[in-house]
Amino acid sequence: MLSYFDAFAERYRPYKGGAWCYEDGCIYRGLALLHDATGERRWLDHLVRLASAQVAPDGTLSGYAAEDYNIDNILAGRALFHLDAHAPDPRWMRAADRLAAQLASHPRIASGSYWHKKIYPDQVWLDGLYMGLPFQIEYGQKTGQPSLVADALSQISEALSLTAMPGGLYAHGYDDARAQDWADPASGRSGAVWGRAMGWLSMAMVDAYALTGDADLGRQSAALLARIEALQQQDGGWLQVMDHPELPGNYTESSASAMFAYALRRAARAGLRAPGEAEDRAGAFLQSRLSGTPRRLEGIVCVAGLGGFSGVYRDGTPAYYLTEEVVADDAKGVGPLMMAEAEALLRQTADS
Repeated sequence: MLSYFDAFAERYRPYKGGAWCYEDGCIYRGLALLHDATGERRWLDHLVRLASAQVAPDGTLSGYAAEDYNIDNILAGRALFHLDAHAPDPRWMRAADRLAAQLASHPRIASGSYWHKKIYPDQVWLDGLYMGLPFQIEYGQKTGQPSLVADALSQISEALSLTAMPGGLYAHGYDDARAQDWADPASGRSGAVWGRAMGWLSMAMVDAYALTGDADLGRQSAALLARIEALQQQDGGWLQVMDHPELPGNYTESSASAMFAYALRRAARAGLRAPGEAEDRAGAFLQSRLSGTPRRLEGIVCVAGLGGFSGVYRDGTPAYYLTEEVVADDAKGVGPLMMAEAEALLRQTADS
């Protein structure tokens, strides 16, 4: 697995032509965790090489515009704290300050949660919790601003309340304005449980708990992961549409499965659950998805969302999520797989 990651990082090119973006951030997070887990310089070298091309000496981020108020653009900022600690350069925290400044003025719904993007007003998506809130917690801790930590924890709690679905799962999105066709007029929720949205959520909650030790969040995280574990498929993966296993064409999807493998392993290390078979079965499933020469991680849904995008209206129905393209070696799958493998290595070290 490590040889695959090394070769992937060596050939990796910026996801959006060099612009600062969350897809690159998934890889940066994976490299940082592999560096933590192994102590091997190669992972830090990959991270420094890739991030340095996007962060100028004054902290300017390539292709980044704060006024877009795109919560996705915050995620890659978590790598800046790792870089600041292990490859000191003033540019890293200057860039983090720029991202924090976006959050300071980022639009919110009336009850306090960040909009997903300026182009998606009044909407809260589960994706956005992972994109923005662990960064906000880390930044608040590093700069001595406990109010930022408290605000992030409050937003997670609120998002869970707004998106809660029957059966202990959560809808992909919520429209506070009830203006979108995908939003239920009564609840504001979208109509299905998308696997990767649940993956983003689980990682956000576990990482936030690991950073803060917040007891309420710990209880909520443990309950969510128990429900996720119960929905694991026989092959060890998780479904693209988690609340409709009977849906024709539904399939086990690799990026969500990698995210759940990471969340389960990280939760065990944080003391939220005992290590179990679920993460081992997930690891075997993900290993089986590596194929070809060079090896590639297969079975990753390229993108899914809500509302208008590239001339198409994404209606959030269960069937919609089965229409999106499935690809290989996408950063949204490989990055979480790096994270999951880093946790597996840490467990092996602890057990030895």
